[in-house]
Amino acid sequence: MNSCMSQVKIFGLRGSLGPIIPAVSDVIHSCVVDALHYPKDKRAHRFFQLDPTEFFYPPGRSEKYTIIEFSMFEGRSVEAKKALFRLLFERFEKQLGIAAQDVEITIFETPKSNWGFRGLPGDEHSLDYKVDV
Repeated sequence: MNSCMSQVKIFGLRGSLGPIIPAVSDVIHSCVVDALHYPKDKRAHRFFQLDPTEFFYPPGRSEKYTIIEFSMFEGRSVEAKKALFRLLFERFEKQLGIAAQDVEITIFETPKSNWGFRGLPGDEHSLDYKVDV
C-alpha cells in the first residue's frame, strides 16, 4: 500500500525561493530518501512564498533564509533525523548556494493514529516502507 507519511512545508521570500522551487524540492527529497530510507516515489512538498513585509527573520540571515518543517510519523531514530539535518545543510549549500546559516529545520512527529489518509486512520494502514530507521 502506498502512503505518504511525511509532509514538508518550505517557507522563504518569494523573490529568492520562487525561481528555485523545483530544485529545492529535489534536494529535500533526495535527503529524505537517503537519510530516512523513504521511497523515491513519495513526495509531498508545499511551498510558501512570502513578500518581505510578511517574512521576518533573525539578524545574520540573508534573503535566502529558508524554513523547512517536516510533519511525519514518529519512529525515526535520533541518528536518522540528525543525518537528515546534515544532508539538508550540506546539499542546500552545495546544490542551491544557500548557506547553512540560512536554513532552519523543524521536525514535528505524531503517532500514526493522529493521521488520517485514504479513508483510514494511519495506524490501520499497512505501509510499504519502514518508519523505524
